[in-house]
Amino acid sequence: MADTLTGRRVAFVAAPEGTEQIELTEPWKAVEDAGGRPELISLQPGSIQAFNHLDKGDTFTVDKVITEASVDDYDGLVLPGGVANPDMLRTNPNAVRFVGEFFSQQKPVAVICHGPWTLIEADVVRGRRMTSYPSLKTDLRNAGAEWVDEEVVTDNGLVSSRKPDDLPAFCDKLVEEIAEGKHTKQAAGA
Repeated sequence: MADTLTGRRVAFVAAPEGTEQIELTEPWKAVEDAGGRPELISLQPGSIQAFNHLDKGDTFTVDKVITEASVDDYDGLVLPGGVANPDMLRTNPNAVRFVGEFFSQQKPVAVICHGPWTLIEADVVRGRRMTSYPSLKTDLRNAGAEWVDEEVVTDNGLVSSRKPDDLPAFCDKLVEEIAEGKHTKQAAGA
């Protein structure tokens, strides 16, 4: 996988609090190990507070605020989970718009755990086959997705996984999809 993402920038979008730390750090490391350049985008400048389940974890410096970020500058998007993180993101119109634009531009998107809540709000899961943390199964089905209980699912550039135990497969697949580039069927409704 070394150098498969050389010259590619990957947006990691996370709220100021509530991101599951390992779901941020492991995909971040996978992107770096593949030669890519990850950037942390959040709702406000400064840093985000990550969590190890319910306990505070480390803080991470924000590279760019969502209102200053342009989808045109990125080759892919990663949405880490944690319960509070996507819940905050899905209530922020700028975050929802940013996420939706990745689908409009047919760029790869990777989402894990509770992260699909933001995709539901962006109305981009209809007709998609995907997975998530089990508690989102009904939410995804109600939004029009076909939910399956698998470690990693790929549907035309959309990579999804259930939980931290799935991270090895998730990281491999997100690097592969970002390396492939645009997916013509990625646009919402395609």
